[in-house]
Formats: sequence, C-alpha cells, structure tokens
Amino acid sequence: MVATSVGRHYSAGGDARSFIPHPSSLIPHPSSSVQILLTNDDGIYAPGLAALEHELRRLGDVCVVAPATEQRRVGPSITSRNPLVVKEAFEGDRRRGWAVEGSPADCVKLGVFEFCPRRPDLVVSGINGGLNAGINVLYSGTVAAAIEGAFFEITSVAVSLEYNEHAKFEQAARLARRVIEQVLQRKGPAAQLYNLNIPTWALETPKAALKVVPMGVARYGERFEKRLDPRGRQYYWATSEPPPPPGDQETDLTALARGFVTLTPLGFDMTKRPVLAEMERWEFDLS
Repeated sequence: MVATSVGRHYSAGGDARSFIPHPSSLIPHPSSSVQILLTNDDGIYAPGLAALEHELRRLGDVCVVAPATEQRRVGPSITSRNPLVVKEAFEGDRRRGWAVEGSPADCVKLGVFEFCPRRPDLVVSGINGGLNAGINVLYSGTVAAAIEGAFFEITSVAVSLEYNEHAKFEQAARLARRVIEQVLQRKGPAAQLYNLNIPTWALETPKAALKVVPMGVARYGERFEKRLDPRGRQYYWATSEPPPPPGDQETDLTALARGFVTLTPLGFDMTKRPVLAEMERWEFDLS
C-alpha cells in the first residue's frame, strides 16, 4: 500500500538542505501496492535485512532476494563463469525469500527478472552494518546492489547504519522507511539512485536531522600494518588511517561526523562530460 505522510518537520542548515524525519501519521493512498525488491550484502539472515523488511511492508509488497553468505566490499561484481545456486530461505514456517550464492548485484538481477511477481517499483539494499560513505561507496556491495537497480531504471536506495556491536537496526529501519517515503513523494518520475547513511547518534536523540550532501572523495585509509605469521611470512592488515582530512565543502563524511543522517543522490555514468567535450576536438594519428 502506498502511504502519504503529514506533519513533516523541515529545517535549513548550511549549504545543504536538511530535514527532520518526523514520525508522522500515515494516510493510505487508494492505489495498487508498491512492489519492493529488498537485498543486502550481509546475507539473507542479517538482522538489518529483517528489520528493514518489516518496515518496508508498511509501504508495499516486499520480495527478498539476498546473498546466502556475507558479500561485503565485493563492489559491483557479478557472477558469469559459475551457476547461481538459489534456495528458498525460511524463518520457521514463513518463507523469508531467496538466498543466492552470488553477489548483491546478482541478487538484484535475479530479483528483477526471475523472482519478483512483477517488475519492482523500488529496490532497497540494506541495512548494512557499517557506514558506506566517502570513497567506501566505490567498494560497497550494499551500494552496488542499489546501482544495479538504478541501471534497470528502478529507483533504488542503499541504507547503511554506523557499526555498533549492539546496533539498533529496528530503530534505523523505522527512520529509513520514513526517509524513503518522503523521497518517493518528492522525486520526479525518472528513476533515481540514493545513498542513505545513519550514524548511531541519530538514533539516540529526538533532535535527529538529515542533510542532503555530496559524496566525499578525499583519500583516506592508505596505511597498512605489517605483521609476521608464526612461520615468518609477512602479511598486512589494512587500517582506516589516516582519517579523511577536513575540507571546505560539507560532504557525507563531515555531516556524519557531526551526527547528521545523510542522503546523497548518486549516478553510475562515469563519463567526465566537460573533458569529453574538450577531447572530441582532438585529432589522433594512428598511422
């Protein structure tokens, strides 16, 4: 069922527009149900997926197609040289969905073309246990699944929650659902791709606010810790040091550090248009 919300609370902040997801009343809209494809990269039994499935059922029919095992940081990889083994996953007597021995992008492809009862109106990926902001977007399986949905011209949202051993996935799912509702109400007719990140602090305060900000592209995490195994062989642990440097422009990284929920519109066309226009005037000699 499609729902519309009333009683929204907005605020303005800095160069980026911000708004506070308000726990509004929901008024059912008398139209056909929204078909939602839900996936993740943490695996079909991850608590973040279960929490988000529960909340998204307030918006429409949810079809779950997710990896059978954890697929973190696999990026936009797809399986082409091996078969994709798929099994039904159950929680007691209730069928949870489809568990795929493949990547998050594989799950979206199969969901769109094989398992959803009809073409999805919305693809949601998450909730990931850990933020996907800054250059981590490039490696994230959670974001890659949303990109795959957008590639098929379906509005798609990646949802991530700051890592915590006692993560409050149910609260994060409620917040994510309210944000997704408002996005669907305001966006134009064309399919869009969004990246939503939720810091822990936003779940612990009644003053949580959201900022629409660009993806940070500062390099960080370039150091490795070298160690020796018991046989004297070298191995390396990647670290998150040094942290991203502060910049003049507000980004998802700087806003998250200040406790804001962040929402970033993304695109998958990697062509650099201004440079392309310049290069089209070049003449190359291949003789």
